[in-house]
Amino acid sequence: MADIENGTIVKAHYKTGIYIGEVMEDRNRFYLVKVLAVEKHPMQGDLHNPGKTEDVFFHQRKALSFNEKANVQKEAVHIYEQQEVPDYQESLKHAVSKLKAKLTRRETEFNQNALHQLESLEKQYFKTK
Repeated sequence: MADIENGTIVKAHYKTGIYIGEVMEDRNRFYLVKVLAVEKHPMQGDLHNPGKTEDVFFHQRKALSFNEKANVQKEAVHIYEQQEVPDYQESLKHAVSKLKAKLTRRETEFNQNALHQLESLEKQYFKTK
């Protein structure tokens, strides 16, 4: 795989979320990526025990914020193919809506806990000033 140049717009898979961002720096095995939009909101819960609710700490996982920088493994960074980068706030709303829809399809304890965490995050993300 060829190296991606600084300034290139990419899709970056980071933990359980997917972001659209700009490559800021090549850091050997990683790219430093500045977040511009959210494509997929991170899943809630324990990353090491997906789908589990008993005997685990059920984490609330926020999406990376606008212009936040993350070290993303090179294998998880791909050129962004679309023409325009979506607006951050609109992309975050869309990503939250998609995850909520997925969590409401099946009524499980995990999905209910994840939905509760996501609704709490939604209030933080979109509070009116």
